[in-house]
Amino acid sequence: MKTFMGKILVNLSFISKKPTGITNYANQIFPYLKDLNPILLSSTQIPHYDCYSVPNNLTPDQGSKGHLSRLMWTQWQLPQVYQQLKPSLLFSPLPEAPLYQNCRFVVMFHDLIPLRFPKKISPLTPYHRYYVPQVLKQAEHIICNSQATAQDITDFLHIPIDKITPIPLAHDRTHFRFLNLPTRNYFLYIGRPDPYKNLQRLITAFSALPERDDYELWLAGPSDQRYTPLLQSQVAALGITHLVKFLNYVPYSELPIIINQAIALVFPSLWEGFGFPVLEAMACGTPVITSNISSLPEVAGDAAMLINPYNTEEITAAMKMIINGSGLRQQLSQKSLARANLFSWDKTGQATVEVLKQHI
Repeated sequence: MKTFMGKILVNLSFISKKPTGITNYANQIFPYLKDLNPILLSSTQIPHYDCYSVPNNLTPDQGSKGHLSRLMWTQWQLPQVYQQLKPSLLFSPLPEAPLYQNCRFVVMFHDLIPLRFPKKISPLTPYHRYYVPQVLKQAEHIICNSQATAQDITDFLHIPIDKITPIPLAHDRTHFRFLNLPTRNYFLYIGRPDPYKNLQRLITAFSALPERDDYELWLAGPSDQRYTPLLQSQVAALGITHLVKFLNYVPYSELPIIINQAIALVFPSLWEGFGFPVLEAMACGTPVITSNISSLPEVAGDAAMLINPYNTEEITAAMKMIINGSGLRQQLSQKSLARANLFSWDKTGQATVEVLKQHI
């Protein structure tokens, strides 16, 4: 029987084969924890690490069933693993941990969007409304991804600010970079089609462009039967079906190319915990139009055009400026590359290690 000597358990039970923001974050962070002698709770063996095998049906790849299975595993099996391995701490890159089980844990919290924009009928509503707040209250400490998220935690859940450490995220510099490809005449959005992502206003804003027949709007992100058909109906009603492309899920390997060739990324979300697409576009030198609220100004700084996401006329005006201003596009591109260089996984990883060391 294998003997584990780790000081810290790292929960990777949720890692998906189709990487999303949280999976990408976890995959980037855990290598920086090497000096903490971690034991990775993982369904696959990861070379050069102590790994404790967990079931392979606990991920978003299994849909709601995977989510429920993971919560049950977290509450009932994970405490037994904790008692068996006797670590000093559990680190979970998402806000899930055993409740009332005498387990010490630090969690990463990404956003309070489900409470800001609750869905009328969702099996995850009790999860966000009751389970996650209890996890945050019982945590030794909370890491989050922005000052905006830290403020949300205190405003919504009344958790003291000194229990929270905002650590900005980053991008894969070897993947998202300037490729010197020819620009094509399309505006790009990357993300899900959920209502808070504000795609209805984006489509309306695009349709109001005087030059719209010379440009396209590409919407990259997984299709969702709750929302995508409504957006497609809106596009048809506006008579722009030939100008709007629904790309569905775009593989990670293909993202840098479609970002580099876009005339601009337009990301008018009504709220973000961090906003990976904005940083990834800036790292490619692609001009960015994004919202002037939540964490997005923290990420974009002065390197993007900031708009009121509730004002479609502002979104249209920004897109017109991009179309008509080659000098503006060049300026935004240069500023974007410089801004993106301020973010690195080295900084994020080292800051995370410092927080964890204080609680081991």
